Amino acid sequence: MPERITINVSDGFFDGYLALPPSGQGPGMLVIQEIFGVNDHIRAVADKLAAEGYVVLAPDLFWRMKHDVELGYEGKDRDQAMDYYQRFDEAKGLSDLRHAAEALRNHKACTGRIGAMGFCLGGKLAFRLAGATNLNAAICYYGGGIENHISESEKIKCKILLHFGETDSHIPMSTVDKLRESFEAKPNFAIEVYPGVGHGFNCEARSSYDSKAADLAWGRSIELLARELKS
Repeated sequence: MPERITINVSDGFFDGYLALPPSGQGPGMLVIQEIFGVNDHIRAVADKLAAEGYVVLAPDLFWRMKHDVELGYEGKDRDQAMDYYQRFDEAKGLSDLRHAAEALRNHKACTGRIGAMGFCLGGKLAFRLAGATNLNAAICYYGGGIENHISESEKIKCKILLHFGETDSHIPMSTVDKLRESFEAKPNFAIEVYPGVGHGFNCEARSSYDSKAADLAWGRSIELLARELKS
């Protein structure tokens, strides 16, 4: 059964949603939220990864503004999410993720190797975290703003997979092409583009959800994670 754990930092504390695999132990995975908080979608991803044999932690990154943010994708919820995003202190968020990674790696159920999977804001943060700490794998779904942190790729030693939708209005193909060019000499980097789908294609709660692209991206992600974390 899922549970909540609390992680203490110098200026307070934040909670995380923890999902355990059927065996009770396994490699660790951080699931890094979108701007909509640790909502039903993020918890569903955590549960799905746990079913694949991972100890999964989804930390609450907006806690300095409000603990336990959970928002939908339209209307006032979307407006509130944008407000949180604009006020989010990314440097402190990365620090929180480093603490979360340490807590996950040291959890009694974790066998030691850990990875991260992030979506939207979380996709960018998974990329940056891979450069800031010793992850063993990273998966970035439609991470906007990665192009502003290309220099941080020099510090990324683990395998990293970036998923993008071809018609994403937030991340144009010109940006993806720039990333391809920047990372083409790095054998640990891989970029996959899904034709005809937009931002948020992995999320069933969004109108942009595409089951075919979501299943393909998930299969590629699970293959990488199994190779890097379980072998």
